[in-house]
Amino acid sequence: MDHDLPGGARLIVGVDETPASRWALAWAIGAARLHRMALVAVHVSRAPVHPFPEALPVQNTIRAGEEARCADLVAGVFDDVAGGMPDDLTTVVAGRVGDPGYHLVDLAREGDLLVLGRSRRGLFSRMFLPSTSMYCARHARTTVVIVQQPSPPDEPELSGERAKRFWSRRDL
Repeated sequence: MDHDLPGGARLIVGVDETPASRWALAWAIGAARLHRMALVAVHVSRAPVHPFPEALPVQNTIRAGEEARCADLVAGVFDDVAGGMPDDLTTVVAGRVGDPGYHLVDLAREGDLLVLGRSRRGLFSRMFLPSTSMYCARHARTTVVIVQQPSPPDEPELSGERAKRFWSRRDL
């Protein structure tokens, strides 16, 4: 399956359903245009994989179905972010099944650029689902760019006079 991937320096971007992933894809498209690199969009499904695929005859069918679903998901994210696949870039969509960090690090080789989105997660989410971006930053043999999801805009600040009135006990 890796023989379908372009040679030379590539920009590999991890894509999923999160808003942070959409920001990472937008950044990756711009960087691929700027540096004239091939863009490889990868979605890794966390579907359970049997450790001995020969034990289950349907395992290959399940894997093929998940990889096709990955391609559909990546195409949908491209539609949301860029209005479809960019015509001016060499773009390849890859789907994998298993651990996202492992597969992304495995695809990225020396000279590539690995781009990932990072969203804000709560304590329980971090405890039960390890961070793919941190795994890739620790184990990749190439440059890793982590695009942080922007914060939502804050509420406008109150002027000093209004803030004093708002919190004063006199008004109660």
